[in-house]
Formats: sequence, C-alpha cells, structure tokens
Amino acid sequence: MVSVSARRQRGTSLIEVLVTIVILAIGLLGLAGLQSRLQASEMESYQRAQALVLLNDMASRIEANRAQAANYAAAAPVSTPLGAGMTCPAAGTSQLSQDVAEWCEALQGAAETSGGSAVGAMIGGRGCVETTATPGEYLVTVAWQGLTPIANPTGSPTCGAGKYNGAIGSSCTGDSCRRFVTTIVRIANLSSL
Repeated sequence: MVSVSARRQRGTSLIEVLVTIVILAIGLLGLAGLQSRLQASEMESYQRAQALVLLNDMASRIEANRAQAANYAAAAPVSTPLGAGMTCPAAGTSQLSQDVAEWCEALQGAAETSGGSAVGAMIGGRGCVETTATPGEYLVTVAWQGLTPIANPTGSPTCGAGKYNGAIGSSCTGDSCRRFVTTIVRIANLSSL
C-alpha cells in the first residue's frame, strides 16, 4: 500500500521537469536573440573595415598622383558619388582615370564575387572626394548602408546623403542607416618654398 506522502511526491517531479523546460526554453530564446545581434554587429564591423580599406586606397592614390589631386575631386564629386547605383567610368590611359574607374568598381564590390554578383564591399558603397576651404586639402569619404538606424551626427559629410532611406515602413528613414568614414589628404605646395 502506498502512503499519502508518497502519492504527493509523484507529481512534484513532473512539475519540476516542466519548470526546468520552461526556464531552458527562455534561456535558449535569449541565446538565439543574442546570436542574431552578434551577427548584425559582425556585419557592421566587416562593412566598416571594408570602407576603411577603400578610404585609404583612394587617399593613397591621390597622394601618389599629387599633380592631379584637384581633378580627383572633379571626378568623384559629392553631387554624383562613385559606386552603387551608377555605371563606373571607363579606365582611360591617364593614372587619374584608371584610379577613378578602379575605385568605383571596388566600391561596387568587384574585389570579390559570388554567383556572378559583386559582393566584396559594403552594402550601397559610395565614395566622394571634395576640396576643403584650405588649399591643397581634400576630404575623401566612403558612405554605405548600415543594418540598423542610428542618429546622424550633425555637420556630417554629404557624400551619399539622401540615398540610404529604406522602403516604406522601414526603420531606415532620414538617412539614419547611412554610415561613413572620412579622411583628409593634404598635398603640400612645394613650389612656394
């Protein structure tokens, strides 16, 4: 014969197992959410690294072709940035035209392909070169599409501005998903020394 206390003990094991399963399920859902956020952060980091490589590439090209530095700003203006959404200019015989064509293709991801598509750069990569108020100084900017919205810094460069709004209903409105990196290239005027 089974005692009264033994009968009460039979159900508690099942309840303990159910509570444990619920706690584990909540923990696993939390880990899944963390994993998805980590993947988004990894992609943002990858895009930033690619942008920095392309930024330094153009800065080096301008420094190597100092005599034509001002023409780089005319070839990659803020009003029509090179990269996503455009047909890259043909590489001519001059170093300037070759640099501009290669940088445009790199911004579009030509460095790596998958299934015939260029995937080697950032999402919607665009690049601009502009003159500053200081003679011999050029601002090089690379802009791209981020994955999540952030606040735009005030006084930010205008390269690619207005080109990174998501579809209707998207959280990417008002260029809040636009990311950019910049650098200044200074070309000394050695003839005045």
